[in-house]
Amino acid sequence: MMKTDKPDSLHLYLIRHGETEWSLSGRHTGRTDIPLTRNGEDEARELGKHLVAIPFAHVLTSPLKRARQTCELAGLDKAPEMEPELAEWDYGDYEGQRSVDIHKARPDWNVYQDGCPRGEMPAQIAGRVDRLIARLRKLDGNVALFTHGQVGSVLAARWIGLAVAEARHFSLGTASLSILAFDPHQPDVPVIALWNAAARLGALPNRTNRDPRLS
Repeated sequence: MMKTDKPDSLHLYLIRHGETEWSLSGRHTGRTDIPLTRNGEDEARELGKHLVAIPFAHVLTSPLKRARQTCELAGLDKAPEMEPELAEWDYGDYEGQRSVDIHKARPDWNVYQDGCPRGEMPAQIAGRVDRLIARLRKLDGNVALFTHGQVGSVLAARWIGLAVAEARHFSLGTASLSILAFDPHQPDVPVIALWNAAARLGALPNRTNRDPRLS
């Protein structure tokens, strides 16, 4: 597992984009470039209130519109950099479909285990996420990552050394915040310091005292 020179200072703020029409209906949204709903825009602004005071060394965003909109509406004072590796899983033939409909033909299908026909397979998404993690670990300070639900889950799993199949345990709500970091007492150990906190539910750390940087 690759190490960073300053593990105690690297904090990855993993932010899933706000609500879209397809996330609301449960349709798999990979490369279809749809915008946020009005509610999704409000979610992004609300989340931004908890992020605006954090001094970010880098802000990276998926090039897809829903992530870029979330980044813009969050109102951070650092210009974002486009990061193609943060784009959502390519669902291929399953683009726009719901899991419940896919299961009619493939009852045991799970994207993290089986991948998507004419889309990305688990080994492929593991490869691009691992490349991204290798680059991120060369950075220092607070890094904002505006991304998507399933690639975000894979990022968390791979961050702590788990297989892609285990990402199914790391669900992400829209406009949620998670933090990937290192154990302050064991600086070589990557940890998930916060997972799936949502401003709209009052679940962010400034209300639970888990991370004062978010107050």
